[in-house]
Amino acid sequence: MLLTLRPVPVTLVPRDMPLAAICVPAGFPSPAADDLEDTVDPFNWVIRHEHATFWWRVSGSSLEAEGILDGDLIAVDRAGRRRSGRIVLALVDGQITVKKLAKRDGQWFLDPRARSDGYQTIPVTETTEIWGVVAGVVRRLPVE
Repeated sequence: MLLTLRPVPVTLVPRDMPLAAICVPAGFPSPAADDLEDTVDPFNWVIRHEHATFWWRVSGSSLEAEGILDGDLIAVDRAGRRRSGRIVLALVDGQITVKKLAKRDGQWFLDPRARSDGYQTIPVTETTEIWGVVAGVVRRLPVE
């Protein structure tokens, strides 16, 4: 079972936002102006190679253990380094999927990380194309 992805058109308009100077593991930083340092554009912070990065929406749950959930937006960098342990977008038998790239006993695999839901490890063959590397994930949290 392959995880399905849909391309997402995203216009990269700079959206600078205040960045707190204090790292906080939980809770909110003080709203005091002296706790603010510079501004940050969240999308540009994720993107390393602007002209080689594309956004996709994830559909499926095979990478929940890696922090990628159904409905998330992923930034896929075509110029990113493809190496074992990276999450990659791949073309397998004409279908697009996102999986963790792994190497065992000299063989490359696409690892779904969630075998309990019927997802299988996919061997990388000469027809498999590693299209890009996931550079970041964007998620909107539900509002209660």
